[in-house]
Amino acid sequence: MHRYTKTAMLLHWLTALLIISAFFLGLTMTGIHGLTPTKLKYYSWHKWLGVTVLALACLRVLWRKANRPPPHPSHMPAWQNRAADGVHLLLYFLIFAVPISGYLYTCAAGVPVVYLGLVQLPSLIDPNPELKPVLKEVHYWLTMGMAALVVAHAGAALKHHFIDRDDVLKRMLP
Repeated sequence: MHRYTKTAMLLHWLTALLIISAFFLGLTMTGIHGLTPTKLKYYSWHKWLGVTVLALACLRVLWRKANRPPPHPSHMPAWQNRAADGVHLLLYFLIFAVPISGYLYTCAAGVPVVYLGLVQLPSLIDPNPELKPVLKEVHYWLTMGMAALVVAHAGAALKHHFIDRDDVLKRMLP
């Protein structure tokens, strides 16, 4: 069985954990009415998770360029290989696009991002009340697209494990 490297596994599972955490934290924080200290704290944590995901995404791309993933199993039909490659490509795009869109939304809102409460990140755009709602929608829909793809990705892995009874999922398990 061809497996992913331990580093690839670590980056995959850490990124997945942070994305899922950021998603549910985003749902929680936007469901809090008004401007409360808890809501502000959750927004900060959400931003920290997003910045961390973006940094991990950069590491993942560099690692993947230097360490080719294992080939698709020989028994998989060509259409499944193409679907897997397409989903992976879209997930990589969204792992970058979601945090970048959130960061730009925050900049347009005129709110600084202070990573871990220690390092203020530069604002990439000036505050812009006209652009703020557009970027909010972009961030939301990119996030929903990512959530759908993550569910499809996990569902495909579970299908391979429990129905096909092959090693596709095991290749990414430590």
